[in-house]
Amino acid sequence: MDEQEYLKSRLDEQAAWYSARSQAAKQSYQRLRALEIVGAATVPFLAAYADKHVAVQVALGVVGVLLAVGAGLLSLHRYQEQWVEYRAMKEALVREKYFFVTRAAPYDGEQPFTLLVQRAEALMGSESSAWVQATRADRTKADGGA
Repeated sequence: MDEQEYLKSRLDEQAAWYSARSQAAKQSYQRLRALEIVGAATVPFLAAYADKHVAVQVALGVVGVLLAVGAGLLSLHRYQEQWVEYRAMKEALVREKYFFVTRAAPYDGEQPFTLLVQRAEALMGSESSAWVQATRADRTKADGGA
């Protein structure tokens, strides 16, 4: 694989993937947080009328359930962490590419392409390793620490 093919088919595609995943995680996080904010603001309002109307009591229960589900989904999927991590990875890959293209340090010495591949693959590998560790930790918690 030559330099241009690597830049296009590996770095650019990976940066685009991380960017898209970051944006999706950001949107999911912001939607669920907005749901929590609106729900939390609605609870005191509904509580003021709950003793007089059964429908308000039901609505208050529904809002409580939605708040619990939203908080659970935020915790389960870790959207905020994904948003930040994926964005940071995308920026790191783009930074490496621009250092390489401009032959700025550390790519100003011998075999800059080899160094780029090593550094870029190490970045992507570290993110994959972190994902595996986080997934294992989540499974351990779900299994009750076993």
